[in-house]
Amino acid sequence: MTRFESAKEIYASYGVDVEAAMKACMEAPVSLHCWQGDDVIGFDHDGPLTGGIQTTGNYPGKAKTPEQLMDDMDKALSLMPGKKKLNLHASYAIFEPGEFVDRDKLEPKHFKKWVEFAKERNMGIDFNPTFFSSDKVKDGLTLSSPDEETRKFWIEHGKACIRISQYFAEETGVPCVMNIWTGDGFKDVPADRMGPRMRYKDSIEQILAEPFDKNKVKPCVESKVFGIGVEAYTAGSAEFTLSFAASHDGCLPLMDNGHYHPQEYVSDKIPALLCFYPEIALHITRGVRWDSDHVLLLDDETREIAKEIVRCDGLNRVYMALDYFDASINRVSAWAVGFRSWEKALLAALLTPHDTLKKLQDESRFTELMAVHEAVKLLPLGDIWEEYCARQNVVSDRDFFAEIQKYEDEVLSKRN
Repeated sequence: MTRFESAKEIYASYGVDVEAAMKACMEAPVSLHCWQGDDVIGFDHDGPLTGGIQTTGNYPGKAKTPEQLMDDMDKALSLMPGKKKLNLHASYAIFEPGEFVDRDKLEPKHFKKWVEFAKERNMGIDFNPTFFSSDKVKDGLTLSSPDEETRKFWIEHGKACIRISQYFAEETGVPCVMNIWTGDGFKDVPADRMGPRMRYKDSIEQILAEPFDKNKVKPCVESKVFGIGVEAYTAGSAEFTLSFAASHDGCLPLMDNGHYHPQEYVSDKIPALLCFYPEIALHITRGVRWDSDHVLLLDDETREIAKEIVRCDGLNRVYMALDYFDASINRVSAWAVGFRSWEKALLAALLTPHDTLKKLQDESRFTELMAVHEAVKLLPLGDIWEEYCARQNVVSDRDFFAEIQKYEDEVLSKRN
């Protein structure tokens, strides 16, 4: 008997169908963010990151062209089991030589090469308007700015992104999740908290007035509690975005688990939101003390987020996307380690005997519930994971780093 077969029997004794769990995990799409590969720089500006975005480190081999970024993403994809989507920021528009348009004039044609990339790999595409790293950000504000010219520019950018998102969905045949997040806010105590939020509300409403097919484009609003330079106040707070999504048909709330106070857990918020929203979206990251966007690991909160999605029968209701960026380590490894960690969390959640645990809770058998909860933690997940990777022709954890080192030696180390 192989280790996998033995592990299957152990899980079966807890009432878990391993084959069904693996199949469900393989079919659950997870969106992979392009911006890990080049430190969130993109291709439409030469300046530094601004607007509350920051990366640390200068590990050699960063992608500097669309071709390099796509090559690095290809390598990362080859190291990841499971179903993938591509997640783009608008700043990753690819222009022909000598061509440039500002973000309010972006068109689908500026993302044609990304569509070709995605279609060749049987991937859908998600999208994000880029409300940062631009000289059109005035005094740190975009959609909430009191300056009408500034606000109009960013509203037009959002509308352009709606049109591009529709193009992505029509080309790939997969709905496009389009996430609206801005770093709008104030460093110190504001004199007016409501005014910026009313302008923000009006701006998003104008963006969503752009015609789109609600079955193809899934607009989201993402909250944040604070950020660099906006420590005292953000226009798009959790209360604001949840209320906006609840009151605007076709708009989803998006939770980034780094965008809350350290003692708030998105794993607890998921079942609360699914009581009211048909669909929600996630940006899955790892905050260290604050919204630091560290590479995702198989830590407790990552596992709890996956558990709640599965427990709530939410794999078809929750749009899952990764969001982190680390410039201090090999960027391809960061991509792949984070994605593999989320796949492990999902697989572990699908291998958990939720029905048994729910029954113990409903019958108030809390002593037994605690004991079974603890026993489940040491079930042989690793043996199932090895088989999961092998069936998809993806390297095991044991051989993973050798693949990373080979790519660094042969490709990354040769870049200027």
